[in-house]
Amino acid sequence: MTNDVSTTEIATADLSNLNERELKGKVNELRSRIEKSERQLASIFKELKINRTDIDELKEKRDSLNQQVKERVAKAQELRDKRDEINRSISEYKGKRSNVNSKTQELFSGIAGLKEQRDECNKLSHGSVESLTKAYEAELDTFLHKELPLAVEIKIFQKLNDLSKRLQAAQKANELHAQIQESYKESKGIHKRGDEFHEKIQTLSDESQACHLEMLENFKSADEIRKEANTYHAQLTDKITNINSIKERIDPLKTSIANNRKDLSLYLDRLKDLQLTKDEHKVSQKHSDAREKLQKNARMSLEDLKLLIEKGDVKFSNE
Repeated sequence: MTNDVSTTEIATADLSNLNERELKGKVNELRSRIEKSERQLASIFKELKINRTDIDELKEKRDSLNQQVKERVAKAQELRDKRDEINRSISEYKGKRSNVNSKTQELFSGIAGLKEQRDECNKLSHGSVESLTKAYEAELDTFLHKELPLAVEIKIFQKLNDLSKRLQAAQKANELHAQIQESYKESKGIHKRGDEFHEKIQTLSDESQACHLEMLENFKSADEIRKEANTYHAQLTDKITNINSIKERIDPLKTSIANNRKDLSLYLDRLKDLQLTKDEHKVSQKHSDAREKLQKNARMSLEDLKLLIEKGDVKFSNE
C-alpha cells in the first residue's frame, strides 16, 4: 500500500533517533494498518464465498441445460438418419413405380395397335366367324354338289373366294381381340402393383414428413435450451471474472500485512530495547540509593538488601 512504511527503509533508518513516544505512535499506526487490512481481507473472503456459492449453482444449471441440448441434438440426428433412410426407400419404390408405369404405357400402346388391326380386320370381314363359316360352307356345298351353269359356278367361286378372305379377316380379328383381352388382363396386374408401390410411397412419405417435423422440433428446442445455457454461461463467466478481480486484491493485502508486521516487529524491538535501558537505569539508581543507605548505616528495605546482595555489596560468611 502506498502509505506503508517500507521494512527496508526502517531497517536502514536510525531508529535510535526516535523517542519512546514516537515509537509508540509508529506502533499504533502500524497496528491500525494491519487491523484495517485484516478487516478488508475478511470482507474479501466473505465476498468470495458468496460468489463461489453462486458459481456452483450457475455451473449446475448450465451443465444440466447443455446435457439436454446434447440429448435433443442426438435425437434430431437420429431422426434425420431415419428420415434419410426412408427417403432412400421412397426413391427405390418410385423407381419401381416408374418401371411399372413404363410397362403399362407399353401395354396400352400395344393394345392401341392391336385394336387398330382388329378394327381393320372387322372392316374386311363384315361379319363374325360363325356367320361367315356358315355362309362359306353353304356356298361350298352348292358349288360342289349341284349342277350349275358355268356362269353361276364362276359367280359362286368368286363369292367363295371373297368369303374365304372375309373369314380369315374375322379369324384374325378374333385372335387380335384375344390378344387385347390378355393384354388388358396383364395390365390390371401391373396396374395393381403400381397402386401398391404408390400406396407404399404415400405411407413412407407420411412417415418421412413426421420424422422431418420431429427432427426440426428437436433442433429448435435444442437452440432454445442452448440460448438459456449460454445465458447462464455468460453469468458464470462474469462471476469468474469478478472472482479473479477480487482475488487480485488478496495478495497485495497479504503482502501489506506481512510487511507491516515486519515493520511492527522492528519498532517493538526498539521499544523493548528502550524499556530495557530504562529498567536498567532504574535498577542502577536503586542500587546507588541502597549503597548510599548502607554507607550511612541508614534503614534499608528488603528490596534494598536484596539488590545489594545481587550486586555483591553485601556478602555473608559461611564460617
